[in-house]
Amino acid sequence: MAIVPLDSDGDAVAARSPVIRLSFACHSSVLILLNLFLDLYILLSFFSTMTILVTGAAGFIGYFLSRRLLAHGEQVYGIDSLNNYYDVNLKKDRLAQLEAFENFTFERMDLSDRTRIAELFSEHSFSCVVNLAAQAGVRYSLENPLAYADSNLLGFLNILEGCRHRQVGHLVFASSSSVYGQNQKVPFATDDRVDHPVSLYAATKKANELMAHSYSHLYDLPVTGLRFFTVYGPWGRPDMAYFKFVDAIAHNRPIDVYNHGQMKRDFTYIDDVVEGIVRVMKKPPHRLTTTAAKTGDTTAPYKIYNIGNHSPVTLMDFITTIEQAMGKVAQKNMMPMQPGDVPATYADVQALMDDVGFKPDTPLTVGIEKFVQWYAEYY
Repeated sequence: MAIVPLDSDGDAVAARSPVIRLSFACHSSVLILLNLFLDLYILLSFFSTMTILVTGAAGFIGYFLSRRLLAHGEQVYGIDSLNNYYDVNLKKDRLAQLEAFENFTFERMDLSDRTRIAELFSEHSFSCVVNLAAQAGVRYSLENPLAYADSNLLGFLNILEGCRHRQVGHLVFASSSSVYGQNQKVPFATDDRVDHPVSLYAATKKANELMAHSYSHLYDLPVTGLRFFTVYGPWGRPDMAYFKFVDAIAHNRPIDVYNHGQMKRDFTYIDDVVEGIVRVMKKPPHRLTTTAAKTGDTTAPYKIYNIGNHSPVTLMDFITTIEQAMGKVAQKNMMPMQPGDVPATYADVQALMDDVGFKPDTPLTVGIEKFVQWYAEYY
């Protein structure tokens, strides 16, 4: 019997792309083999064009990842709630660029809407899901904690359920360097203990990692979590320090320098982050045998990677870099450390390098110059 794959609407793929079967006279066994090869070709073609789901597609990282995938011919289904945590017009402008691609589909959707998320997974077959949607921001978690529970906990659970029931080939999700809390060991490695988050945002990201591992273990779901380290670049988030600094300097307003400048961050350029995501997407983890797993490691098809520049910069040097790119000196308000902040972040990316052959390396001067140029053009 010929195998005819069905698309998400239940229509036969072969009916849309007719295959002329060989009907000339020849040995029946040859015909059977040829038809089997044709059926296999149809099936493989079907699976090669399955859609990638990107949540948070109108967000900073989601936009750049979607654009990269679309430019390479992938079918991308993007969802985003378009909430007003920061300027919605910026999100819509990102989205407008994605909608110029014929292979992009967008639907406004909230991850916490369990019914709609379940319907989404029942209506479509996704070869890979990249969950970047979340309520972001360390300081905002002090003001509106319930938003983090809705999006980062309930919303992520809905994604896990969808992936489980539809047997998605690989779930990649955004974690954060915030999970390291006040870890004193540097650089931060993925096998360091992360049991003491200092913000609710960080706690929800740690919870995501635990939730994902349980689903990976129970349902053999390949899952990879990515701990991002201070991502920056054009089209970035207005709540981030670099964006605030450039905006304030451009309008002759003073900038707030927390902990009196005694902080370090591992700033990671957006193109490097996207490259890391794409490479990880192509390498879903596999279940290990008990003997193959290292002592203390999981046997589940589950991995965690840091994506950071492995080159922390002091806050004052960071500000100097912005000043040089803008040709203007900032007025500085020296402030104490804010609740939920940590003094330093520093990514150990050896595991990423070992497994996918890549580590971020864009110099801060290059990335800041690109952001300042974009800011001047956009605003």
